[in-house]
Amino acid sequence: MKFDQFDTVILLKDHFNEGIIKGEIGTIMEIYINPREAYEVEFVDENGQAKALLTLSPNELEKYNI
Repeated sequence: MKFDQFDTVILLKDHFNEGIIKGEIGTIMEIYINPREAYEVEFVDENGQAKALLTLSPNELEKYNI
């Protein structure tokens, strides 16, 4: 697996239909292995309110390093 639960990640691809764009920061909430590796990522707004919860492939994410 490329990421761990609760890792902070950066989105590498726009998801306009969900209102999330490349460069937004999210948190890995769930990890899926079958039928393929995928990650459920939560994105929040500036007030900490959930904006979107997306299931994404590893190639759509990059680990956020502070």
